[in-house]
Amino acid sequence: MKIVIINYGAGNIQSIKFAIQRLGYEAILSDDPEEIKVADKVIFPGVGEASSAMSKLKASGLDTLIPQLKQPVLGICLGMQLMCNHTEEGDTKGLGIFDVDVVRFNLGVKVPQIGWNQIETLNSPLFDGINEKEYIYLVHSYYAPVTNDTVAQTNYGISYTTALQKNNFYGTQFHPEKSSVTGEKILKNFINL
Repeated sequence: MKIVIINYGAGNIQSIKFAIQRLGYEAILSDDPEEIKVADKVIFPGVGEASSAMSKLKASGLDTLIPQLKQPVLGICLGMQLMCNHTEEGDTKGLGIFDVDVVRFNLGVKVPQIGWNQIETLNSPLFDGINEKEYIYLVHSYYAPVTNDTVAQTNYGISYTTALQKNNFYGTQFHPEKSSVTGEKILKNFINL
């Protein structure tokens, strides 16, 4: 099995690579479109600020490649947000895979949300063997509202999307690689898709 973690200079890629290794698989880090195209599974991480991350994707042509991929693709945190139509962060146009706009928390809650919270309303093979209200780890100031592609939600002042799925594309607002046993199960489910 060939697992590629997209390495475009805006990801927390080592912790994801180690999480994959703990599951008994090897992942390679790459920004080579040919290598990404032939992968069995693609992980699209993201940490940092949206507009600079999108600039890096555009510079390498990955902004046009990613939406065309046919294998299972998992966007994590900022990776998931960049797969949406638009994000308020840096007024950034996204990849348009998920038909939703990412907005900033502004409901009197502490921003960023940092730490453990519960996932619920689970509706995807990503969550096989995961119970409602299990805890996952989040660090973010922006969120995707609940939409037709929402397959998991979390409550932080309001209910918002913590996972999206459309065709072969999956996204998690939370960090499965930092979400203990629950996160490992979710990564394993993705690898087994």
